Amino acid sequence: MAYIVAALYRFTRFADPAAIAADLRTLCTELGTCGTLILAGEGINGTVAGSAEAIDTLIAHLRALPGCADMDVKYAQAGQAPFARMKVKVKAEIVTLGAGDLDPANAAGTHLDPTAWNDLIADPDTILIDTRNAYEVACGTFDRAIDPATRSFRDFPDWFDAFAADLKAQGRRPKIAMFCTGGIRCEKSTALVKARGFDDVYHLKGGILRYLEEMPQADSRWQGECYVFDERVTVGHGLKPGDYTTCRACGLPHPRDAAHDCAGDDSGVWPHRG
Repeated sequence: MAYIVAALYRFTRFADPAAIAADLRTLCTELGTCGTLILAGEGINGTVAGSAEAIDTLIAHLRALPGCADMDVKYAQAGQAPFARMKVKVKAEIVTLGAGDLDPANAAGTHLDPTAWNDLIADPDTILIDTRNAYEVACGTFDRAIDPATRSFRDFPDWFDAFAADLKAQGRRPKIAMFCTGGIRCEKSTALVKARGFDDVYHLKGGILRYLEEMPQADSRWQGECYVFDERVTVGHGLKPGDYTTCRACGLPHPRDAAHDCAGDDSGVWPHRG
């Protein structure tokens, strides 16, 4: 069976996320999907896989939820089930930043499509920030991107506050471009940056996955592969499966055919060398 993989999110206001989650658990069981959906008062986030018919039915159901009619969904294919089971969770945030009351639905940065993104990051005066964690950045990133070297997205606010203090000490108010895997972390991180007093803030609409899907490789400014949170491990241009596998000792990605040493823990840093 060929699987359709759907990565999705939407910032919107849910009055009763627990009730929505209960309905989704029933529906996903009936459809035989696998993956994870996260519900919170601020919206929905997740990646799910199943037959084409099952995913069509599930996405139609999700788009009928309040504020979700134009929910962004990115599709890919997998030859086998990319997740072991189906989980539907209710949490305080659909992506955990821990930075207080932000409003990503209304106060995030300006979305740019891949072509406009290329034009923006070609400007050497633009500050380009990778909002992902260290092990993700190690698999690939955009040319000239700053790596905050974070272990968790919760670490990003402290890193940015220190970075912003340096910019302000220099009297700089540059354009800031930010990116992540599918776009959701940038909705929150750009809202954070704007709340810190920066006005010219942009992010890549649909994230790296949309960029790799739409941007011809000959025109791409992406280097390496993109880490994804399923058994594909990484993808490249055209969202083709990449050349990384997961280390059984620490759970972090490493090149499939490269010799490597492993720290043997879950420190969240890049322990593979070779």
